[in-house]
Amino acid sequence: MTRVAVFGMGYVGCVSAACLSRDGHSVIGVDIDPGKVESIASGRSPIFEPGLDELLKQQVDSGRLRATTDVAEAVSQSDVAMIAVGTPSEQDGMVSLKAVRAVLTSIGQTLADQDDRDYTIVLRSTLLPGILEDQLISCLESTGCALGAHVRVCNNPEFLRETTAIKDYDCPPFIVVGCQNPADADAVLDLYADLPGERVVTDCRTAAMVKYVCNAFHAAKIVFANEVGALASSMGADGQEVMKIACKDTQLNISPAYLRPGFAFGGSCLPKDVRALNRYAQAQALETNLLSSLLPSNEAHIRRALNVIKSQGCRRIGLVGLSFKAGTDDLRESPLVTLAETLLGQGYELRIYDPGVRVAKLMGTNLAYVDTRLPHLAALLVSEFEEVCSHAEYLILGTDVANEVDVPLALQNQVFDLRRDLVVANPQPVTP
Repeated sequence: MTRVAVFGMGYVGCVSAACLSRDGHSVIGVDIDPGKVESIASGRSPIFEPGLDELLKQQVDSGRLRATTDVAEAVSQSDVAMIAVGTPSEQDGMVSLKAVRAVLTSIGQTLADQDDRDYTIVLRSTLLPGILEDQLISCLESTGCALGAHVRVCNNPEFLRETTAIKDYDCPPFIVVGCQNPADADAVLDLYADLPGERVVTDCRTAAMVKYVCNAFHAAKIVFANEVGALASSMGADGQEVMKIACKDTQLNISPAYLRPGFAFGGSCLPKDVRALNRYAQAQALETNLLSSLLPSNEAHIRRALNVIKSQGCRRIGLVGLSFKAGTDDLRESPLVTLAETLLGQGYELRIYDPGVRVAKLMGTNLAYVDTRLPHLAALLVSEFEEVCSHAEYLILGTDVANEVDVPLALQNQVFDLRRDLVVANPQPVTP
């Protein structure tokens, strides 16, 4: 059993804390937001993730998981600090280090007078290669905390997807630990002793790059599949069937996980990680034509959808699904938020149905993002699908939230399914 302090009670931090506790570790969740800490203390998840509420309550009730805003308390009562705070995009596309710097500085200040204490700091937050070594370690050293035999820093990237985060935690493709000395990885690997997956111990820069490569490849697969779908549709072919057949080649075409033509990608990971890689390439004068095309191609797919909607001549629009993925309330860089924002700006009357999105429960960067893009979201959201139908002349199905509703007969010929209609020739009407 290891005593772990998890810093940052967002998606990655909350899931990691709950799963570590479930696996027998003693866990303290740390966040500067008293609301999140209070939520965890009462056994409620501050973020929406299927299965997390139940798991978190079980662990709080067991006494293995608690939360605090006090960094010094958390560090003094733990042997491992896992940093899982957000690293969102700055205005220029580079990674924001504000939260990570603040956490590392606070940890360093607590450890500064404990020279002989063994402690491992694990970076779970997504960071470009070199940032840890060239910029963040100095945060620790400036506090008087000396790295070496007693205090170690490792990089442990995560591969959790929203809506399947617990399953992904339990069945990782691999567990990667970046460190200066292979022995430093032992304390991190011990956290995942009961999990399957190959253990990979490497240097910190390589570990950090693996995370970015995975997300860039996922983004590339989505863009590629959507471009294939658009071409196939224009040629009278079924883009989804094309890619379904292509993905049967598991020897050369790898995995079908993201090779499913549909709508644009979004969320808190793929856009910001692709943007960060492109910004770095620009700074280094490197030509990365494929990477630089990913975000513009993704935006072009959204424009295709807007052109279809505008061609219908209907002004009252109903949208089913708003988060970037059904089963989550994460609105950050959701292509459906972009779609809604554009339609509103062009004078369309919009109503939105997404039962997973509750304005009163949005927090942190998720709330800040939607406040900027859709400041009047509460007035647009409806609680019942029937309210959208009674408003709409034209119905847009954005995510798999649509699988839970029945489109009324009067609207079945006025439906645009973003999950297939952009990439399939002569799409069939939606049936109840």
